[in-house]
Amino acid sequence: MSKITAAITGINGYVPDYVLTNDELATMVDTNDEWIVSRTGIKERRILKGSGKGVSIMAVEAVKGLLQKTKTAPEEIDAIICATITPDLTFPATSNLIAQKVGAKNAFGFDLAAACSGFLFALSTGAKFIESGSHKKIIVIGADKMSSILDYKDRTTCIIFGDGAGAALLESNHEDLGIQDAILKSDGSGEQYLNIKAGGSRYPASLGTVQNHEHYVYQEGSAVFKFAVTKMAGVAKEIMDRNDLKGSDIAWLVPHQANKRIIDATAKLMQVPDDKVMMNISRYGNTTGGTIPLCLWDYEAQLKKGDNLILAAFGGGFTWASIYLKWAYSPEN
Repeated sequence: MSKITAAITGINGYVPDYVLTNDELATMVDTNDEWIVSRTGIKERRILKGSGKGVSIMAVEAVKGLLQKTKTAPEEIDAIICATITPDLTFPATSNLIAQKVGAKNAFGFDLAAACSGFLFALSTGAKFIESGSHKKIIVIGADKMSSILDYKDRTTCIIFGDGAGAALLESNHEDLGIQDAILKSDGSGEQYLNIKAGGSRYPASLGTVQNHEHYVYQEGSAVFKFAVTKMAGVAKEIMDRNDLKGSDIAWLVPHQANKRIIDATAKLMQVPDDKVMMNISRYGNTTGGTIPLCLWDYEAQLKKGDNLILAAFGGGFTWASIYLKWAYSPEN
């Protein structure tokens, strides 16, 4: 029997309707469009508006569209893995809520928290279930409602992030397509540079933590930028080297959309030209777990069966990761 690999057989995304432009942000915090674009490459981002709307709202829309596109019945799904750092609730898991809302009554599910590397960690985890032969169809989601944990008076963070969700269907493949290799890394020493101080068991929510604005994202920008350039570019190059790949072998680099300068540095080290780098940061900003699946969704029509893709990410924790995969399908005629 031929080797089983785990392949993405469908991709879908969802972003909210509300567009928060740099000009609007400039009315909320001391910044301007030129300053934001020159440092990040971001022109606008999407925001999920409305009371009581959690990240599952976006994830459900992404999954519903995915099931429709791939002509998959929700009852066929064996598992749902949701990569998010902004779950609807501490528990139950957001993946459980998504399964119930889309009718995936035969699926078990769990959430995975690895910040901006979350989708790659989840994709690699889902692949193991497929490769073992124990599961046939798994949905992997990257989704975050970053607006729920941002202080819109802090220009070091609020200009960067947006809301969005992407979902991928993983199935078994016997043509040696799909995920070929993965490198996943983490280093807890990065806690001091990128974190949310309160809300966990170390510092539970209290009047004091709320008054001290300790439930918002904190980032030491220069330190995070330095680590991100080194680690994301390094892990992408590492996976290429151990699979004997050159820049000319890569059809697409699919980088986490954190900062255009970080993306450019990664592409340069890999010797991948700009026209082979997926980029939508100008329209969506950094949607954390959502960036890579949203890129694949945006570029799906340009992907061809057999294309070599390198996925790379860096996130809080610190976490960083890269996946080498061969795309499993071509656009429909």
